[in-house]
Amino acid sequence: MDARVHRRFLDYRDRHEYFGRDLPRLDLARFTELDLEFRGLDAKGEDARDDEEQARFAELAKVLLMD
Repeated sequence: MDARVHRRFLDYRDRHEYFGRDLPRLDLARFTELDLEFRGLDAKGEDARDDEEQARFAELAKVLLMD
């Protein structure tokens, strides 16, 4: 596992304790999958994402507690 992904997962778990109590907690495998998708959409940049991608980006940010 990539150390950066693992660090983001640990940060996610910490944020979940405070901000995600109403959301199911992601396990490492699911977090990694969603984090990869989020990073791909983030790399595109806001101007390059279409409306569907922008909506998915916002949804992922909420689930990953990055908003």
